[in-house]
Amino acid sequence: MESAFFTLTLFLAVSVCLFSLSWKSLRTPGSHGFYRFFAWEAIIALILFNSQAWFADPLSATQIVSWCFLAFSLVLLERGLHILRRAGSMRYDETLLPFEKTTVLVTTGIYRHIRHPLYGSLLFLAWGAFLKEASPLSTGLVAVATVSLLATAKADEAECVRYFGQSYRDYMRKSKMFIPYLF
Repeated sequence: MESAFFTLTLFLAVSVCLFSLSWKSLRTPGSHGFYRFFAWEAIIALILFNSQAWFADPLSATQIVSWCFLAFSLVLLERGLHILRRAGSMRYDETLLPFEKTTVLVTTGIYRHIRHPLYGSLLFLAWGAFLKEASPLSTGLVAVATVSLLATAKADEAECVRYFGQSYRDYMRKSKMFIPYLF
């Protein structure tokens, strides 16, 4: 019982922090940040509520696949942020987080293959956390995270088309959304 109380308390504390970072986006339903908030909420819940199973039976097939997903999540995150910091320049938009304020369409590095490595990272994080302990609750949470990340990417693409125009449409035809060469 104490563990459940601690988990719920930690979830609420993290949610308050996330809300404070996302409140501008939450005032703009339909923006990518609006949907991203709900993806993060589901992912945080997955991580916390499955935390007891993270190191249980470490050599089972699902644990191995889970760790591979989590590792790939880190690779996508690192590669995506590295290229954004190096290639992007900043623009003003109060609903965007600092690393999102690029004025240059970034199509090099990992962005040559996928348009959303950071959201792809979150997708792999969600599924890696889900595989730690599949349950009805975690199935619902990973579904919410997946649908929210798809909506986040679609909203982000609409925003990028408005900002970058035809060059972003051309880029969309040459790249995948989340997984190189697949999807």
